Amino acid sequence: MKSRNYCVYVLQCSDGSYYTGVTNDLERRVWEHEVGFNETCYTFNKRPLTLKYYEVTNDIKQAIEREKQIKGWSRKKKEAIFKEDWDELIRLSKSYAKRLESGDLNR
Repeated sequence: MKSRNYCVYVLQCSDGSYYTGVTNDLERRVWEHEVGFNETCYTFNKRPLTLKYYEVTNDIKQAIEREKQIKGWSRKKKEAIFKEDWDELIRLSKSYAKRLESGDLNR
C-alpha cells in the first residue's frame, strides 16, 4: 500500500490575515490560491499570498486535527511557529490556559 503525504499549511494574505489549510499536494494548492482558482475561497480577494509555514504527515486524520488546532490559535501563536520559537509557543499556551482558568480572556 502506497503511503500518501498530507500538508497542513498557513498562508499570509495581502491584508495580513492568515489562512490555514490541508492538502495532499502543497505546490499545487498554493498555486491554486495564488491564481485565484476558486472565487469562493477566503484567499481569492486577498492575493498575493505568502506561504509562512507547513508541516507534513502521512495520516489525513492527524493533518485535519492539526489544521483545526492551528486555526484556533492566536495570531501570536501562529507567528511563533513561523519562527520555530517553541519556547514562545509554550509560553503563549500557558498564558492562555491561565487566562481561561481565571475567566479573563480579554488580555
